[in-house]
Amino acid sequence: MINNHVIADKVMKEMASELNLKKVVAEKAVDDYVKDGMTVGLGTGSTSEYAVRRVGELVKNGFRLKCVATSERTADLAQRLGIELCDLNDVDHIDVTIDGADEVDPAKQLIKGLGGALLREKIVAAASLAEVIIVDSSKLVEKLGVKTPLPVEVVPYGYKKTAYALESQGCKAKLRMSGGIPFVTDAGNYIYDCKFESIESPFFLESRIDVIPGVVENGLFLNTADAVLVSHPDGTVTKIV
Repeated sequence: MINNHVIADKVMKEMASELNLKKVVAEKAVDDYVKDGMTVGLGTGSTSEYAVRRVGELVKNGFRLKCVATSERTADLAQRLGIELCDLNDVDHIDVTIDGADEVDPAKQLIKGLGGALLREKIVAAASLAEVIIVDSSKLVEKLGVKTPLPVEVVPYGYKKTAYALESQGCKAKLRMSGGIPFVTDAGNYIYDCKFESIESPFFLESRIDVIPGVVENGLFLNTADAVLVSHPDGTVTKIV
C-alpha cells in the first residue's frame, strides 16, 4: 500500500533541493560579478529572484548600485528590497546582467521566455557588457528544444494567422493561457509556446521566425551569454565560458 505521507515528504525534499540549487548559483553569480558602483540588469524567473534578493542584501550593506529590471514582477521585488531602479533609456550601458534560462546547449546558446519576459530580457541583454546566465544542471541539453517549447511573443492583432506561419516552421504552436484567457506580457502581447522535436539549426530558425509578420521577438538567445554558471546536485557550481 502506498503511503501518501512518504510520497509527500519526498516531493517536498525534492522541491527544497531544487530551490537550494537555484539559490546557490544565483548568489555565487552576484558575489562574483557584481561590484560596487555598477549598473546591473536584473533578470526574471525563479532562479533570478534569488539573484535579485542577493543584490538587495548588497545594497543594504552599502553597495551603490543602479539596476534595470527585465519585467514588472522583478521591478516590484526590487523596489520592496530597496534597490534603486532606473530606466534603460537613462543609462549608457549595463555592466552586467544576471538572468536565468530554460535551456542551455554546449555552445551556450539559450532558450528563454517561459517566465514571459523574453522581449525585455533580450533588450537588456543587448545593452549589457556581460550577460551571466544562472541555471541548475537540469537545464543543460545537447540540442535546444528537446525539453521545453520555444516561446515566441506576438502582437494580438491577427495572432491566429501568426500561429499558422509559426507552425509552418515545423512546430506545434500553443497559445499561452492564464486564468482561461491569453497570457499578456508586460508589453501587451501574447506568447505562443512552439514545441519542436529539437532545433537543429537555431540561427536559421531564428531568422525564419523573425520575418513572420506579427512576431515581436523569439526566445532563442544566441551568442548572448558571456558565461553560464551551473549548479549541480552535489552542491558544486561550474562555469561554461
